[in-house]
Amino acid sequence: MQRFASALNRSVPTARPGEFSPLALGLLSIWPPVVLATSAGVTNHPFRMLCRVFGAGPYVSEMITARGFLEHNPRTHLLASSRSDEHPRSVQVYGSDPDVVEEMARRLAGEGVHHIDMNFGCPAPKITRRGGGSAIPVKPRLMARLVRAAVRGADGVPVTVKVRKGIHEGLLTYLDAGRVAEDEGAAAIGLHARTAAQLYGGEADWAAIAHLKGAVRIPVLGNGDVWECWDALRMLRATGCDGVIVGRGCLGRPWLFAELAAVFDGREPGPQPRLGEIVPIMRDHAERLLAFFGPAQGVRQMRKWCLWYTSGFRGAARLRVHLLRIESLDEMLGLLAQLDPEEPFPLDALRRSPSKSGRTQVVQLPHGYLAARDDDLPPPAVDDVAGWDAALSGG
Repeated sequence: MQRFASALNRSVPTARPGEFSPLALGLLSIWPPVVLATSAGVTNHPFRMLCRVFGAGPYVSEMITARGFLEHNPRTHLLASSRSDEHPRSVQVYGSDPDVVEEMARRLAGEGVHHIDMNFGCPAPKITRRGGGSAIPVKPRLMARLVRAAVRGADGVPVTVKVRKGIHEGLLTYLDAGRVAEDEGAAAIGLHARTAAQLYGGEADWAAIAHLKGAVRIPVLGNGDVWECWDALRMLRATGCDGVIVGRGCLGRPWLFAELAAVFDGREPGPQPRLGEIVPIMRDHAERLLAFFGPAQGVRQMRKWCLWYTSGFRGAARLRVHLLRIESLDEMLGLLAQLDPEEPFPLDALRRSPSKSGRTQVVQLPHGYLAARDDDLPPPAVDDVAGWDAALSGG
């Protein structure tokens, strides 16, 4: 039987015995060496646990602000929340004040969090124009203070950092960021191999991942264009990195983690599910969202997922407007019943981005920011913590 894969991946061999090692994050040993990328509105507890059904983690939470967490902002705490069945528990944090970051890391570690990831890659204009997110690695001394504070507060819980290549191709910061992460005690560094100006467009620069791997001794995780399980193997072989971060490729395809587990264990993955097999997964996902967020908010959360799960299937396009307006689980199931349950998964959907446009941007930075790159002072605090949280993206 011919492998169900894009032309790019039809001849990629599965992993050989011993070819790859578990990803070591402090005392955590991760196999396969795969991490779910954080994403706003996506990597909440229901989705993380659904992914866990298909393969091992860690599955990282939505990004939360250190200030919002310490000030007991309800939305921040909901995004960071977990259940006793989640292990390892991984939380991604954003903070630009070392004292606040240290206290947050201390509290998270005290709550039993097993892994803390620091995001220095968010490209959202609301964040960068205040000197946060992907603007922070522009000032290595400030980034060093923040990583040092988090490691000190975490007290043995592994702290990793996530960065982009830089602001744009003329201002690359990832190699400096790697040295900072290593010097300040980070357990690993993840690189989204795009600049902040690229957002999510264009091809990821896997060569940058290889350059970073050659520049540091701590583990390096590569992020960008892992749409199929075979892409993860190609990335590790091409770059020498220690693990992969999976983002948009699993949106509407949580079974990608089962495929990743198979190929890293040297096995061919099973066939893609037919539509009739995807509907029970959608129902499971919806029930988890409703139980976690409540009926009204849970069904609103499910609307975008309906589009992602059904993308590319015949007849789904005419249902899009209705799926975006569902008010109940029964309404969702009734609409899906109009489609052919025997329809196979569409091959062209494997590499189709289900979210994030291909647009680019001119990154907004504070006035005079680039004239003071040696400055280690944190940017001014913000008053709108809830709005700040809402603006965060995974980077």
